[in-house]
Amino acid sequence: MEQERFKEMLRARKLKVTHQRMAVLEVMADHPGEHLTAEEIYELVKYRYPEIGLATIYRTVQVLVDLRVINRISFDDGFARYELGGQDEGNTHRHHHAICSGCGAVMSFEDDLLDNLEQAVYERMGFRVTDHEVKLYGYCRACEEKNRAK
Repeated sequence: MEQERFKEMLRARKLKVTHQRMAVLEVMADHPGEHLTAEEIYELVKYRYPEIGLATIYRTVQVLVDLRVINRISFDDGFARYELGGQDEGNTHRHHHAICSGCGAVMSFEDDLLDNLEQAVYERMGFRVTDHEVKLYGYCRACEEKNRAK
């Protein structure tokens, strides 16, 4: 995504366009498919803006999460991770993740196979699902091959 799109996203949410917010969004756009921690974002932003502080990154990330410009995810490894998201206000479903228990690799997938389940939950319970997150744990192809070779 380009800078003008980021600016539009911020203005649409009645946020000021600051260099800190732009820097965080640019770093995340430069690392598609990665799930960055606040500290990793800080290191990448600091390379461009050496004067920025870690506390500023934490505050900026929190504002962007609250406004659904970026998403916070946890892979149960003790770290909050962030990914660019929320650009499409009409799309409430995110992509999902397959996490290797062997090497820790995280693979994203877009298939939304839960539409039928969501409809069934609504029909049976009157509960309308507005969002969900799926994390699958198992072994990637490389770890599976290592396990078979043992």
